Amino acid sequence: MKTITRDFTHTLKTRLAEDLNFIQVVIGPRQVGKTTGLEQIISEWKGTSLMVTADELAAPNRDWLSLQWQRAEQKGPGTLLVIDEVQKIPQWSDGVKYLFDQDRRRLKVVLLGSASLSLQRGLSESLAGRYEVIHANHWNLRECEIALGWTLSEFIKFGGYPAAGELIGDVTRWQDFMRNSIIETVLFRDILGLSSVAKPALFRRTFELSMAYPAAEISLQKLLGQLQDRGNVTTVKHYLELLEGAFLIRTLQKYTGSEVKKRASSPKIVPLNNGLIHAFRNPADMDSEPEWRGRVFEAAVGAALSTASEGALYYWREGKYEVDYVFCLERKTYAVEVKSGRRRNTLGLSKFLSQYPDSIPVIIDNRNVETLLRATDVGALFHEGKII
Repeated sequence: MKTITRDFTHTLKTRLAEDLNFIQVVIGPRQVGKTTGLEQIISEWKGTSLMVTADELAAPNRDWLSLQWQRAEQKGPGTLLVIDEVQKIPQWSDGVKYLFDQDRRRLKVVLLGSASLSLQRGLSESLAGRYEVIHANHWNLRECEIALGWTLSEFIKFGGYPAAGELIGDVTRWQDFMRNSIIETVLFRDILGLSSVAKPALFRRTFELSMAYPAAEISLQKLLGQLQDRGNVTTVKHYLELLEGAFLIRTLQKYTGSEVKKRASSPKIVPLNNGLIHAFRNPADMDSEPEWRGRVFEAAVGAALSTASEGALYYWREGKYEVDYVFCLERKTYAVEVKSGRRRNTLGLSKFLSQYPDSIPVIIDNRNVETLLRATDVGALFHEGKII
């Protein structure tokens, strides 16, 4: 696999070179190169540095955090201190606030994390005005082309986990790696290790069912009916929130113009990496089952749209009419219809435009999907009209 420098790394290098000194927080899923990106920065760093991780510790605590801070300070002013998986330290945000406020210019501080809910909670509670967030998303098509030599078809089938990328020649081995080294780590080390989950088996099954219906609108009651364990809608909704916080899925609400209705609607569940889908189902099904190919193709588009740092993403349905995605950006509304080669009419798109005539129709198909899946700034594609 060819080594590449991801865009978040370029952004972080620029910020660390500035006189302004905010804590830089890099948030993103596991196995997308956050640690590698920081190692690249440290290898080029002109001054002193210290990189540590709370991921390998049985019980990291505030004392451990203070010790690492002290070690970095002993290296001298301007030392770059990187703390990986910081959210695993109990009350980490209070500790970082106390240490950082003693002298904001003494160290350059970077925090890495793969559990968004835990990180965001700590940032909002204690570190307001002290940090900037940089998102490290799943790999896009362009990065997989450069590093792995993948085609569009391979990207849509296998997603963008680089560590598993060289195993796709042996699908069984690739699936084992995806399930055991990536999915199990996220579900049971990141989520269950930091959150209260009363029924781990039910939680796991909720995730597996989410992968079985990619980019589908799912009633929580219907989803609950397929789970072989007792639970309720509130429990399932909580589990979906945990999965979303770990960058495994995105739950979309129906576009209605009413916040109340949006919250009450059945969610559309979009896996954020197609590798998660085919960890449980043969990727070759895309070649033999057009309906499945269309669903997976639509999921890849939804995952790409979800990387937009600005704007809001929904879906729309009214009776038999539907629009795959509704993307709201800078006071503009884009009605996005996805076509993978399946015979599909555009009646839903026409119906939506009749109700929201100021909306801009966008059709994503085999002619322009590569442009979307290669993009590092999806919002700019729409804003500049490059995808329309």
